[in-house]
Amino acid sequence: MHVCIQQLTSHFSCRWNEAFQKEVLSSRLETTQLLARAISKAPQPLGAWVLVTGVAYYQPSLTAEYDEDSPGGDFDFFSNLVTKWEAAARLPGDSTRQVVVRSGVVLGRGGGAIGHMLLPFRLGLGGPIGSGQQFFPWIHIGDLAGILAHALEASHVQGVLNGVSPASTTTNAEFAQALGTALGRPAFIPLPSTVVQAVFGRERAIMLLEGQKVVPRRTLATGYQYSFPELGAALKEIIA
Repeated sequence: MHVCIQQLTSHFSCRWNEAFQKEVLSSRLETTQLLARAISKAPQPLGAWVLVTGVAYYQPSLTAEYDEDSPGGDFDFFSNLVTKWEAAARLPGDSTRQVVVRSGVVLGRGGGAIGHMLLPFRLGLGGPIGSGQQFFPWIHIGDLAGILAHALEASHVQGVLNGVSPASTTTNAEFAQALGTALGRPAFIPLPSTVVQAVFGRERAIMLLEGQKVVPRRTLATGYQYSFPELGAALKEIIA
């Protein structure tokens, strides 16, 4: 069976100006449209086409809970990006099984989100960002890879899957405390929201100061079994 997975990333540390936003849109939409056209014109249909987007589709909230059927996608740059991205990937007909994995913050060794956090936390300078009350939807990189493999191998899987841990209802403050515990360091020095906005700018600050309570209802219903469902065990494996 021929399959295709598309996952694109960009550097959070890049200067967040109009040119970079256009580059983000172009890298996702144009590349995805090219792939979708190639797949639709292939002499033999692909068995599966899996796209990895993000939980930025869902509107940040301190109270709402989102599963795969929840509305979203039309309130800021990031949500509109995900909406357009998923639309660009949509294939006509049903000859190819299509899956969209909306990923949370990916935790793993060798960089990424954890890579940016380790130094201040190891120095005992870590803590919650802003109020710390915002949700922090996360997933261990091993489980993201596992969900992708599950989506490819299980013929009954199609549509949207939330690529987050079942325990991803963690708040930012709870995540900071868990990371401090894993490192054996205190984690009580907050990073004020005014500093975050001044350093990162308004658009990027949203990614840090606001969050979504996202649950993987359909992911679990399809039969996927998580290797790292709990934050403490996930961080212990990453830090070890």
